[in-house]
Amino acid sequence: MKGYLVMENGRVFTGRLLNNCRMASGEVVFSTAMISYQDIITDPSYYGQIVVMTYPLVGNVGFNEKSYSSSGAMVKGLVLREATDFPSHYEMEVDLISFLNKSEIAVLTEVDTRALTREIRNHGIMGGVITDNVQKINYLREQARKASLELKGDLVRYVSRKNVMQFGEGATRIVFLDLGTKRGGIDSFVRRGCQVFAVPADVDSEYIKDLEPDGIVISDGPGDPVTVPYVVKTLKELIGYKPIFGVGLGHQIIALALGASIHKLPYGHRGTNHPIKDLESGRIYISTQNHGYVVEEGSLASTEGKVRMISLNDATVEGIMYEKRSVFSLQFDPEGFPGYSETGIFIDEFVNRL
Repeated sequence: MKGYLVMENGRVFTGRLLNNCRMASGEVVFSTAMISYQDIITDPSYYGQIVVMTYPLVGNVGFNEKSYSSSGAMVKGLVLREATDFPSHYEMEVDLISFLNKSEIAVLTEVDTRALTREIRNHGIMGGVITDNVQKINYLREQARKASLELKGDLVRYVSRKNVMQFGEGATRIVFLDLGTKRGGIDSFVRRGCQVFAVPADVDSEYIKDLEPDGIVISDGPGDPVTVPYVVKTLKELIGYKPIFGVGLGHQIIALALGASIHKLPYGHRGTNHPIKDLESGRIYISTQNHGYVVEEGSLASTEGKVRMISLNDATVEGIMYEKRSVFSLQFDPEGFPGYSETGIFIDEFVNRL
């Protein structure tokens, strides 16, 4: 079936719909990842977005539950150049399209994803609509605009856990403030011998203190950090109480709590291949990233924060050390799966500090 992606600015990209989802709207972003499409589709940080995969062939190893980042699909739509017709992998439980059909996620293929990516890079992130009919183009553009506005609200409340959960039995006790974490975020601390108490985003500082943690982790999540003032308030009350480690959205919220500023990037950083530099050691790492906002380096003076890491693509802040406050935060994802990520050493660094 013929399908279309209608952008907020009126640009239309033609392709083919691979399932029965006739309309889906969301913020259109692109990911430069060559692998990990299972991780991307189920990552809560992509909540409400239509993701364009720049890699031309997607789906060749199918889907298996072990590779889920969370309990299920989080994206609103997926735009591809080509989807594999005959996936094959010894761990595959279901093919990509069957998984997306079951999850009611729109899939548009045979799209010129190079041209679409250039459109986003040149004009910035905007709303879009995947549809099977473009006769009412003005209506579709309005729907795309609305989708973009909806994602400027509090998205954390949709993806944060509902209950307090305990993971692991280690001697080091961690409270993990879940703003929309991936499974690997918690597993990374359990594998390092920690007992993890994962708590919803809206718990207050007194509840966290009652758990008597050795350290506190603020997870990644979707959206604009300014839209979750209740988390910022909690962080203000916790800084100085115990060592704190923030990742992604957590990194940005820590900066806000200490008085720094945030701004939105034109098209964000999304992919598994972003180079970053550790200014202390001079070493270069390849990182996994998914964010649309960054901390403004010039606003850090009053926070006593020191830039530890920067992006080699655009020199934006990727890591901050607040030494006097025993706070450390990273913009990228340091989960550190064996054979997958080389940045897990920063989790080791935090756990060793405890």
